[in-house]
Amino acid sequence: MLIFDLRAIGNKLLNIRKRTGLTQSELAEAANLSDRTYADIERGTVNMRIETVLKICDALHITPDMVLTEEAPSLPAKQAELLAELEQCTAQQKETALELLAVYLRSLKQA
Repeated sequence: MLIFDLRAIGNKLLNIRKRTGLTQSELAEAANLSDRTYADIERGTVNMRIETVLKICDALHITPDMVLTEEAPSLPAKQAELLAELEQCTAQQKETALELLAVYLRSLKQA
């Protein structure tokens, strides 16, 4: 699944850079970027051109998919997350959520 959140991409770059032992300045130089530009990318405050992504990936010796994609959470993980959110709801909110789910499931049977 593609990642469109610039902060998530920046966080992935930060983690990969730290694992490689490079400073922001060292990576910026290796990717032929200014220190400020690379710092902004890691913060997720700027949009990158594909050429910039490729330069950074080349400097980190990784493929672009390692930065731009993520695995979709497993079905059990999604269910657990939703149930945890539901537990935080009021009784009224739970009732509404369950009714919406029931209506949706009924609509699937009719299709």
